[in-house]
Parts: sequence; structure tokens; C-alpha cells
Amino acid sequence: MRKTNYTFLLATLALLAVLSFISWQAPAVVDPKTYQPTVYSTIGALLPPVIAIALALITKEVYSSLFVGIAIGALLYANGNLELMLNTMLFNENGGMITKLADSWNVGILVFLVILGIMVALMNKVGGSAAFGQWASQNIKTRVGAQLATIALGVLIFVDDYFNCLTVGSVMRPVTDRHQVSRAKLAYLIDATAAPVCIIAPVSSWAAAVTSSVPKGSDINGFSMFLNTIPYNFYALTTLLMMILLTVMKFDFGSMKLHEDNARKGDLFSTDARPYGDVDEKSESLPKGSVIDLVLPVAVLIACCIVGMVYTGGFFSGESFVDAFANADASKGLVLGSMVTFFFVFCFYMVRDVMTFKDFTDCIPMGFKAMVAPIMILTMAWTLSGMTGLLGAKYYVHDLVAGSAGLLKMFLPAIIFVVAMFLAFSTGTSWGTFAILIPVVCNVFGSGDTHEMLVISIAACLSGAVCGDHCSPISDTTIMASAGAHSDHVNHVSTQLPYALTAASVSVVGYLIAGGIAYFSESSAALISLPITLGLMFVTLLGLRTYVNKGKA
Repeated sequence: MRKTNYTFLLATLALLAVLSFISWQAPAVVDPKTYQPTVYSTIGALLPPVIAIALALITKEVYSSLFVGIAIGALLYANGNLELMLNTMLFNENGGMITKLADSWNVGILVFLVILGIMVALMNKVGGSAAFGQWASQNIKTRVGAQLATIALGVLIFVDDYFNCLTVGSVMRPVTDRHQVSRAKLAYLIDATAAPVCIIAPVSSWAAAVTSSVPKGSDINGFSMFLNTIPYNFYALTTLLMMILLTVMKFDFGSMKLHEDNARKGDLFSTDARPYGDVDEKSESLPKGSVIDLVLPVAVLIACCIVGMVYTGGFFSGESFVDAFANADASKGLVLGSMVTFFFVFCFYMVRDVMTFKDFTDCIPMGFKAMVAPIMILTMAWTLSGMTGLLGAKYYVHDLVAGSAGLLKMFLPAIIFVVAMFLAFSTGTSWGTFAILIPVVCNVFGSGDTHEMLVISIAACLSGAVCGDHCSPISDTTIMASAGAHSDHVNHVSTQLPYALTAASVSVVGYLIAGGIAYFSESSAALISLPITLGLMFVTLLGLRTYVNKGKA
């Protein structure tokens, strides 16, 4: 073990000991309905995710960092009682690891991951990925073309971010590898076309999540409100513009530049951490595969997942397509769609006689093994989020936002964006941020406020949540973007962060402009604020390119 690892271990043990010593002793058995820890609904409730994120960025090791965050959260909840801490980590009915793994929604996502991993292994084994790579090499001639094709595919798969991350990664990874695009850059392109695309797509699981977050009984139509927020979702729109401009202008900045420079020299990883390197190198394809063996399964998967989601929303029971999507169970729909596709792929490959039954069954454990890393990270990220919930972090943030309503309301959208960004970054969940902040925003505005200001503020909440989710190492979307690209997770986070913060900074300015316009006028602020925000992003990137080019001179 390296010296830094010893130091990290000792520091962790010392921190746990100090927290245990200074905390009040709590009984080993508590009533979860009445018990509250000392730090409940205080800034201390955000300590576990902040520590976990900081450790992940410092140590470049995500598993132990997440575990330390979970342990600190459980210790704070237990007020220093080690017995209660252990029971909380594992068995607490609202946040323990076992409870999270017993949750049907979470298990559905894990099953979907495993099935998708198996399908990727099958497409690789049969030679579909290799055939597509050969086809792409003949039709996609440049690095720019490979990146633009990745962006285009990510935009087309707008139904769900989980599905987006893994599908785009499995399809485009051979193409970007051939054109020497770094795995970190591929992970960024995947991540930036996942949540940012889903949050502006009316037909998506994210639209359903936003719609369901609007308080019941209010006079606000959730789906109509979602549609109105699209031109004000500055972070999503500036991120999409940023990806295209970076690709076309052929430059990168921050740590991503190092990864891209090394990729041009043949090193796609730039670090020794290559969690999927062996899988990539050992994958051997059969000679009978063709492009159809990849394209058709992916197309069927998209169709089946859409049908599965509207099925869970009651489409076949008489609900409209829009209402079915608004009421869809994304986890259940994705499992149904992927399972149907899995059986289709089996029949399709057997009928085409491109692989034997033994080859098919051999791919099942291979696909499962490829998903072990994201499953482990997801499990601990869910548990860490549970610990944060037990400490009452959402109530602390609720009071923080509600207290800011006394300020000039023209600044409120920008404030909401920053708060949503911080909350999503700390907890790793944008959907949870929606559920916490959207009701607060709806209640902050009284009947005398303009409808436009309400729309802008909800858009700022959505935009900030996506931004924080995009930046967070413990976000499930970020984790699966790393898995889809076969990139080291910490590498993905550290290279993506400067890009995400650049788009976030431009978005804050956009919300200041939009809030000011809506405060003084009842006209649509999007007609002025959106072009200004996108123009500011373009100017910012021009300035960054000039700065980067000067550094080369």
C-alpha cells in the first residue's frame, strides 16, 4: 500500500474517532418517527457528501471515499453511538444500504444495467460492434466527425439518461477509439447529451419527474409548466452549444486538454487507472457479424423501452401518450423494454446463425462483470444520499431558499440556480432536487407575481439540478457515463468539471438577465435572454481558445 493510502486511512480513522468523541451518545435502539440527530436540518447535514466528494477528487479513489461519506453520515445520525451507526448504515429503513438494495426502483435500475451490459457483450462477441466500427471508419473520416456523431446519437436517444449513457457509449466507443478521442472526452460527450438533453425533451422520464414534482392541488399544470421552461433551461442549452463549438473549433481546456493531447499520441486514458482496459483488450468477436447485428438490437431496444415506459404509465389502459409518459415508472419500463429486447436478440442471433448457444451464454457473466463497478458505485451513492436524507439536508435547503424570497425577486432565479446546483452536487440526485425545490419555488411566488417569473425560477431549479448532477462524482448519471465510455470515473469527473462550471457561470448571467427582464416587464424574457446567453457562451469559448493558443506559443 502506498504512503498516501496509509495517510488517507489514518486520517479517516482519526476523523471518525473525533466525530464519535465529540457527539452525544444516543441509545442503540431508537424510534425513527421521533428520533432526530444533533445536526438534523443544519449545515452539518451536508457534511457527508461534501467529504465524500472532496476525498474522491483528492485521492482519485471513489469506493473508499463514498464509504467514508456513508460512515460519517451514519455516525452523525447516531450521535456518536457506534452500534447505532452500524445499524443505520446497513438496516435503517429510510437510508440503509440493505434497504436501498431492497427498493424495487433501485433494483430495477441494477437489472437494467446488467441486461444492457450483457447485450453490449453480445454485440461485441457477435462482431456487430467491430462491423460498425469498420463501417464508421469508411464514413466518419475525422475526429470532428466522430465527436459530432456521438453528440447526434446522444441527442436522438432522449428517452432516459441511463439508457442514453450506456447505449451511446457501447455504440460509439469503437468509433472514437479509432479516431483517437480520449475516453475522458467520450465520457463528457455522453454525460453532456444525457441529462441536459432529457431535461429539455418533453417525451422523457425526466419530464415525468418534473411534472410529478409540482405540488398536487395547485393551479399549475405540471406538463405545461415543463414545456414553458425549455427556452429558459440555460445550462442544458449552453452545454449542448458548448459541445458542438468545442468540437468544431478543435480545442479543449483544463485537464481535458492533457487527455486529448495524449489520445492523439495513442494513449486514450492518460492515467494508469483503466477499469475497463482488460475488457476492451480481451473482447474477441466472431467473424460472421455485420452492422445489422448492432443497429437492429439498438433500434429495438429504443422502441421497446419507449413502449415499456408508456405501458407503465397506463397508455394501453386508455391514457394519452403524454399522460402515460408523465405517469411512467422509468425503472420498471426500462427493465421491461430491455428484457424483451434481450429475448429478441437471442432469437435474432440464433436465426442468423452468427453465434452458438454456448457463445451466447458465455456473454451473460461477461456482461455482468462489466457492470460490477457502476453497480458498486451506484449502491454506495444511493446509501450516501440516504444518509443525507436522514440528517434532514432537504429541510435545511428548503429553509435556505424560502428565506431568500425576501430579497429582490429579480435575483431569485440566479439564487435558485446556485442552490439547486449545490444541492444536486452534494446529494448526487437531480430528481431529488426537483422534488425538494419545485414545491418551494411554487410556494414562494404569490398570486401577485407574474407567471413569467415563476416559469424562469422553475427553469432555474431544473437547470441548476442538472448542472449539479453533471458535476457530482456521486451522481448515478455521471457514474454511468463513465461506465458507458469505459473511462476511469475520477478522470471523467475531473476533466468534465471545468466545462460544466463554464456553462454554469454563463447560465447564472443568463438568469440575472431573465430575472431582471421579467421583474420590470411582463413580456417573454426568453426572446432577449436566451440569445444573449448563447452569444455569451460563444464569446467565452472564443476567449478560452485564444488563451489556450497563447499557452502553446
